[in-house]
Amino acid sequence: MPTWSLCMIVKNEEAVLERCLNSAAALADEIVIVDTGSTDDTKEIAGRFTDRIYDFPWRDDFAAARNFSFSKAEGDYLMWLDADDVLPEASLRLLLEEKARLNADVILLPYETAFDETGKAVFSFERERILRNCGQCVWTGAVHEVIVPFGRVLRLPAPIRHEKKGPGDRDRNLRIYERLLKENRSLDARQQYYYGRELYFHEKYEEAERVFEKFLKEPDAWIVNRMEAVRLLAYCRYRQGREAEALAALLSGLELGAPRPELCCDLGKHFLDREQYEAAAFWYQAALAQGKRTEEEGGFAELDSRGFLPCIQLCVCYDRMGDPKRAEEYNEQAGVYRPQSPYFLQNRRYFAGLRENGSMDKKIG
Repeated sequence: MPTWSLCMIVKNEEAVLERCLNSAAALADEIVIVDTGSTDDTKEIAGRFTDRIYDFPWRDDFAAARNFSFSKAEGDYLMWLDADDVLPEASLRLLLEEKARLNADVILLPYETAFDETGKAVFSFERERILRNCGQCVWTGAVHEVIVPFGRVLRLPAPIRHEKKGPGDRDRNLRIYERLLKENRSLDARQQYYYGRELYFHEKYEEAERVFEKFLKEPDAWIVNRMEAVRLLAYCRYRQGREAEALAALLSGLELGAPRPELCCDLGKHFLDREQYEAAAFWYQAALAQGKRTEEEGGFAELDSRGFLPCIQLCVCYDRMGDPKRAEEYNEQAGVYRPQSPYFLQNRRYFAGLRENGSMDKKIG
């Protein structure tokens, strides 16, 4: 059976490290911990699980730290986790089963990073999580680091949950990018995309717009990043009050292939916000149809856009178009996806009120 090394880079993670290692230790034949400057009990906690603990001076370069951790590993396969990650029991069982028969070079696993009111994932994307220990297993990128998948790639439905405790340093990534640019370091296409994201989330919309426009001209940009960049470009323009140009950015996403549900929902929102309910309903219906496809193109998946969001918005559309019965049907569909959603429950009360006063059967228009 191939051996697996769990490799982690950590700093001041005493609040979460034990939880992470407890969830994943059964999978690892060895655990490698690289500490980048902890001043709390992180290393003491790590020592309960492994003696393979190394110091690595932090230099604003995640790839360098991860490559150092991989260099200390001796397993046939290398797996990485962040300290605030959790491997659910179902994922652990599946990976233990796969471990005995594994014959891939790269294993992609879903990474769940946002959750609804019941703890169900609403945001997910694939990461290169387990990799054959070989010369191609090299991280690149000072921030938002990546190993480009190589060889035989296997996708497994074994999600890892990113369960943060505390806000963290929200300025860190942007600070690293700005330092790189100040040093006249060039950003490749992928790094341009992520730099634009950091600018957008820091509400620097004009700068982000310029970065996304430049990124979309890059010939080697990944298609999934292009699909997401046109949406973020549109958001930048919306924030600046340029609605027609924002819509143009969204529509340009249709040139990139079959639209993802997220883009369909953005188009639906554009028309819903302008009370163009038939057009909005068209795009939300498209989101439902696209959400049923088996997607293996990667990228960020806003899981609500595949079910709950278009259903709850179709409820609004049909109610505004004077068809409360159909609106209620879509609200009930939304409840299948998120039965504890306050929006679904509020709508239920609304339709119950319509039924009490006899308005449900009065279709308008």
